[in-house]
Amino acid sequence: MDNFVDERDYRLLESDKYTFFVLGRILKGKCDLILSDHEKLIICFSCTPFPVWIWTPDDATEKDLENAYKVVAENGLLDGKHSFNVKYKLAEFFINKTKDTLLNLKVKTNMFAYDCPQVKEPSTVAKGDIYKLTDADEDELVDFTEAFHNELKLDQRDRKFYRESAKADIESGNIFFWKNEKGENVASCKYRVDDGLGCISLVYTKPEHRRGHYAENLVSKVSQIAAAKGLTPMLYTDADYVASNACYEKIGYIRRGELCTIG
Repeated sequence: MDNFVDERDYRLLESDKYTFFVLGRILKGKCDLILSDHEKLIICFSCTPFPVWIWTPDDATEKDLENAYKVVAENGLLDGKHSFNVKYKLAEFFINKTKDTLLNLKVKTNMFAYDCPQVKEPSTVAKGDIYKLTDADEDELVDFTEAFHNELKLDQRDRKFYRESAKADIESGNIFFWKNEKGENVASCKYRVDDGLGCISLVYTKPEHRRGHYAENLVSKVSQIAAAKGLTPMLYTDADYVASNACYEKIGYIRRGELCTIG
């Protein structure tokens, strides 16, 4: 196994362009661990508290899956402190392999990957309108970001990290709130530009303002902004949030892949 990736690995990931889009982006940055055979297996761990990404081909054999497990174990990742983003075939193998051990891996999150070739208008128009954030909104954005991560129990960091993220998001000009008819900021959404894609994230509505179709309308508007710049909107969702996924599908999002987090 090599401790680097090259054009061979990025060609492999093209077969899972949406499902492993985030892995492709992470590999371009600084990571605590990268392992690849450039053919059947790519392992990437950026840093704590993020999951370890493991890519395997759809036609992976039992031998391939066993090798992935062996490499992960040899590199100390099966210590109960790490979680893994993987395809379901590999997830099943890892779960069966550890079911009679103290590790006992289980599925923590089911995820869908979507893209949106043609953005549609929401079927229900929410009261209010989209609002582009400025420097004056930094504190409130930190609050939104912290609430988002705490609710999902996903990639949780401290407020200092969220503030740095908020500053960068506002500077990018690609982050928005939805203001209701009272002028209150009730929902958030942003997109990242990467390799021709507009990657939608931080989709969050304050609990007391839910069921007002704010997120659906905001994601539609933000997706239209990304599409107008020649980008294809895409996003990841929690597959178990049926109502939320239905909203995305109503505005034109199409499921392109699925994976899960085990831990």
